[in-house]
Order: sequence, then C-alpha cells, then structure tokens
Amino acid sequence: MDCKRKIAIATSTRADWGLLSPLARALSSREDCEVTVVATNMHLLEGYGHTVDEIRQDGFEPLCVPMTFEGDSGVATAKAMGQCLGGMAEALAHVQPDLLVILGDRYEMLAVASAATLLRIPICHIAGGAISQGAIDDQIRHAITKLSSLHLTETEEYRQRVIQMGEAAERVVNTGAIGVSGLSGKINRQVERENLILVTMHPATMDRAPVGKRINSLLKALDKFPEYKVMITYPNNDPRGRIIIERIHHWANYHDNGLVVKSLGHQRYFEMLQRAKLVVGNSSSGIVEVPSFGIPTVDIGIRQQGRTAAESVIHCGNTAKEITQAIEKGLSKEFQAIAANVTNPYERPDTLERMVEAVATYPLEPLRHKTFVDYEKR
Repeated sequence: MDCKRKIAIATSTRADWGLLSPLARALSSREDCEVTVVATNMHLLEGYGHTVDEIRQDGFEPLCVPMTFEGDSGVATAKAMGQCLGGMAEALAHVQPDLLVILGDRYEMLAVASAATLLRIPICHIAGGAISQGAIDDQIRHAITKLSSLHLTETEEYRQRVIQMGEAAERVVNTGAIGVSGLSGKINRQVERENLILVTMHPATMDRAPVGKRINSLLKALDKFPEYKVMITYPNNDPRGRIIIERIHHWANYHDNGLVVKSLGHQRYFEMLQRAKLVVGNSSSGIVEVPSFGIPTVDIGIRQQGRTAAESVIHCGNTAKEITQAIEKGLSKEFQAIAANVTNPYERPDTLERMVEAVATYPLEPLRHKTFVDYEKR
C-alpha cells in the first residue's frame, strides 16, 4: 500500500518559484512524499519570460492552469482570478493532494486557496502574518491565512500575529524566511562590488497616486547616477503594471547605462545581488532577502510599509528628491559598511529543515478540521 503523502505546490511567478524550488526538491527527495507542482499566471506568459521553463529545468513537469488577461485593470484581474479558481479546482481535483502549499499574498493565490477550501484540501501557508500596508496583498495575505490550517512564518512577530488571528499555536511554526535559507554560507560579503544598481518597482495597489507618476519619479532619480549601471527587472502583472513596463523600456532606450530584464530567475538574481552595490524599488525581496547579501536597500513608498526590516533598509518617500537622497545614502561608504555587517531578522540556520519537517510530517487530521481559538482561551 502506498503511504506517501501527496503534496501539491502552487506557484504563479518567477519570484515565488525561486523561493519554493528548494522546498519542492527537498520534499520530492523523501521516500514518504510525492510532489506535484501546479503553475499558473506569469509562469505561462511569454511577455513575462515564460518562466514555467525554469520549473521544468528544476526537474518538475507542472500542471498548468492558464489565466487570460484582458488588460491590467482591476476588472481584468478579477476576471482572470475567476479563471484561475476554476482551473485550479480541476487541477487539484485531478491530483487529490493531502496538502497544498502556498506562499505569500498574491491575488491569484487567493483563488488557489479558495479552490482548495471548496475541495476540502488542507493548506500550508508560507509567509503569513506579515504587514505590507501599501498593497492589497496585505488583505489577501490575511485572507489566505484564514483559509489555511498550517502556517510557516518568517519571524516570531509574524507567528504571534497569525495566532492573534485565531489560529492554534501548535499549527504556527516560525521557520524563518525560505528566501534566505542557507544563504549565509554561500555569500562572500567581502567581494569587490561593481557600480551596479538593481531596480524592481511594482504598482503599490493601495496608492491613490497614478503609477506613471511614481515610476517617473524613480527614473528621474536614477538620472542622477550615470556612472552606475542600472538593471531594471519587470514588475509583476498587477493592475497598472504595464505602465511601468512601458516607462522603464523608454528610459533604458535613452540611457546607455540602463538595461531592462523580463526575469533574472532565482539563481541569476542572487548572482546580481552578489555583484551589486544597491537594490532600489518596492519589492519584498529588498526587505527579506537582500540584507543577507550585505548591501543596502532603498525601499520606496508605502508598498512594504509595516514589514520588519533590517538596519540596511532605507525607507523613503515617492518624490525624485527623496529617492535621490536615499540612493546617495545607500551608496555612501558609511552606509555600505553598515549593510555589510547587518543581521537579517528573517534568517535562521534551519529554515528549510523546519519547513520540510512540518509539511512532510504534521498530522493531517487536525489540519482537515481546524478550529478558531478565541483570545481568552490562549
């Protein structure tokens, strides 16, 4: 009789697969686990690098659930979510996993979690309990938490926040952040850095200002640093993201030091972090992973507001002047020295091991019948 635990791992972007791939490989190497990867959204879009190929390169043949976008408005996104919900329900019904693993807070993952809930498939949610007040992801993350039964949080503060939401403490495990798992032994902080700035700017979906105004301010600030090579990666396909793509391409066409890349991929991204002097934008990676590389992050605007951050993270406003001043600070010798010796609050030595143990061995029955824990009963 086959007693393997059937685990499905949902992934929708280059970023989350880069984080999930070590977990998928570790679980699939166990004799007591069977892993199926289900890919959707940006992985299947040529315009974003068709990164489903990276999943195949890692040794997995994913089930694919397409999402069709009729523009990048809120309505178009909601309609694409509906398509994802139906496609995921069919895929998960076919796989019939014992447990579904979801990372993060993207809108399509709410559709994935909803499908699993309707099929009574327990969900393991990675990276719940965080706060990012400037994006609708914040509400989506908390909604996924309430649809999930097993929680792997990035910090103890986040663990306590998930428990505060009525989740049983024994089902909430502080694992540290999967994105920095095992990095400390691989990074040479003494390496000679290049004059390279890495940039990723996403729409801040709770920001009322036009996204074109926000990206223009950033590009105007980057004009002040012609001696630096600027590598800009695509934003996620959030509402209004296409405006950012148009503007960064236009900027790079008129700047010899500018290069736009659809997707670096996980390994190449880490290689660039090993070479760069600074990361600029509003991606969660600048908060969670970049401090482990010993370089500063300039975090722009409200998108990541509320997240726990290392001393190497410089928060700034949205104007070109504020961004310019923050970049100047980040490139200064004094702040480069601070970043080179910073402690990353998201890093633990045993993150991957704790995640694998929880996903592979936590008893399934309590996950199928979760209960709400009232505050006074804790």
